[in-house]
Amino acid sequence: MIARLLAAVALLALAGDGVTDQAPAPPAANAASATPAARSPRNANYAINVRLDPNTRTLTGDQILSWRNVSTASTQTLRFHLYYNAWRNTHSSWMREVQLAGDAADVLDRPESDWAWIDIGSLRLLSGAAPADLTSRLRFIAPDDGNTNDRTIVEAPLDSPVAPGETILVQIAWSSRVPRTNSHQFHSATEFFSDFGTYDVKVTVPRGWIVGATGRERGRVDGGDGATTHHYYAEDVHDFAWTTSPRFLERIETFQHATLPPVAMRLLLQPEHESQAERHFKATRAALKYYGEWFGAYPYEHITIVDPAWRSGAGGMEYPTLFTAGTRWLAPRGVNQPEGVTIHEAGHQWWYGVVATNEFEDAWMDEGINTFATARTIAQEFEPNYLSKRYFGGFIPWVFRDVPLSRATDGNRLAGYRRVARSDTASTPTWRYWPGSAGAITYNKTALWLHTLERMLGWDTLQRILSTYYSRWAFKHPRPDDFFAIVNEVSGHDLAWFFDQVYRSSNAFDYGVDTFQSVPEAARGLVGDGADRKFSSGDDRSVYRTTVVARRYGEGVFPVDVRVVFSNDEEVRWRWDGQERWKTFDVVKPVRASYVQVDPDRVLLLDLNYTNNSASLAPHARRAARKWSLAWMIWLQDHLLTYGFFI
Repeated sequence: MIARLLAAVALLALAGDGVTDQAPAPPAANAASATPAARSPRNANYAINVRLDPNTRTLTGDQILSWRNVSTASTQTLRFHLYYNAWRNTHSSWMREVQLAGDAADVLDRPESDWAWIDIGSLRLLSGAAPADLTSRLRFIAPDDGNTNDRTIVEAPLDSPVAPGETILVQIAWSSRVPRTNSHQFHSATEFFSDFGTYDVKVTVPRGWIVGATGRERGRVDGGDGATTHHYYAEDVHDFAWTTSPRFLERIETFQHATLPPVAMRLLLQPEHESQAERHFKATRAALKYYGEWFGAYPYEHITIVDPAWRSGAGGMEYPTLFTAGTRWLAPRGVNQPEGVTIHEAGHQWWYGVVATNEFEDAWMDEGINTFATARTIAQEFEPNYLSKRYFGGFIPWVFRDVPLSRATDGNRLAGYRRVARSDTASTPTWRYWPGSAGAITYNKTALWLHTLERMLGWDTLQRILSTYYSRWAFKHPRPDDFFAIVNEVSGHDLAWFFDQVYRSSNAFDYGVDTFQSVPEAARGLVGDGADRKFSSGDDRSVYRTTVVARRYGEGVFPVDVRVVFSNDEEVRWRWDGQERWKTFDVVKPVRASYVQVDPDRVLLLDLNYTNNSASLAPHARRAARKWSLAWMIWLQDHLLTYGFFI
């Protein structure tokens, strides 16, 4: 999901985050070569000590980074992400983009205590050709948008370049204030991208506070000063996150499956949500099961589910082996909250966590694929899923049990895509999207075109595409063309024409019925010649000519079927390549046509307007009016009864 941070989360990349009185021991200089079983290059490895002061919401930390240059070029500078500076003031790039999207009203009114910062106290190069204190060389840069007020990227020039294959050790001391939650800069429409490595982290918090973090806990030490240090360790991950609270309820269960490895599930739950523990576990099991069966097994032995505090703004976020869900005190059955967000965030462990695409540039490769897979998982395990609205300030839920939500439209978020379909080209780097359209293009459009591929190629083929992609590119940071090549390879089709439209253009799709008529074939007027010429009234109804004009209203081109059903339930189908702006189809039969459909099987789920996809010669207005009148009367009665209860 779009980046939101826990109240006490440290995000560490080649980006100083994350101090105790004693510096951490340096990590292995080359963890990949030291560990033959390593799944990833492990070229960015961290040893971190961090201490939380809950009274001031500050973190102080000291860390040693072992970084190996795995590129083919030397580098003369080091760059670090300082994410918390996104919430330093309203001039940061993150804040500017949120304001452009119209989502900043509640942020701009926050008091002084809600704003955040992160400062590097010292930066020292411990090894390499020229060890040096780099602190005085630090400078903020804005390589994306030139915003000189943004402080989310800091750079330090080196005396000597780091050659390809060379490893250096860097020590960083830092301090930060955690925002009250609300090598690119940090942008509102993007998340995180880092190298894989190992994280050896010691987190010091008040005694009795529960800690959840990326990786496994290796031990705890009571400091004798009212604080406890928790030691966490993780391998083959590209980020680290942790959370702590004195209120968490801890629950532990195990995912078991006949063909997939077991996974220890740890749930950190708010006390008021204790009754929903099994719903969180069931949703996590569903993600581990279906994603595992469809795409490939979850590679870690543990996963932590965090239920964030109400109105913390920290729900719906993913980190390696840990994610935040999101629920409410009143969570009725038949509505997928918390199930939907839990499945989605657990599912990120595959595309964000393992495949690890660059979300600054190509967020759709995680968010979009995951939105598609989430909707498919919900359809397998959690239907019916009903429409629900919240009233009285969003507190009281009302479930409309006569309005089930569908995977094709609601699960793939068609409504949101419709509003911004032409706003951005998906191949645009994600950080350059218009902030108001980024989510719908990244999540919704991708889910829609993947589901379209499923209906066009068949699920068996698409499943093999995604499982091949997952297994081949695990721990390797693929790019879009890598994904498209696998689609073509596994499907056996050159689908460049499809990706040229859904990825490389902002073309919108809209096919519909322009004209539909079914009239007697007998001609009215003069028929015959010479002495046989006579007038015909055209009343002979033994034969009917049915004519359909199908039209392409949008710029997008896609092959569609045109289907006509006759009064005797017989049907005729034509295949149209969809190239022309319009095409006529006609047929002569002894019966009159009843209705026509363009794309009757709804293969093209990117179609922006389904209301023009069909037409009928048999009016149904009276039946429709009766159906919806009764439905609205029931809804109104229910609302009046509810209102009457409270007054």
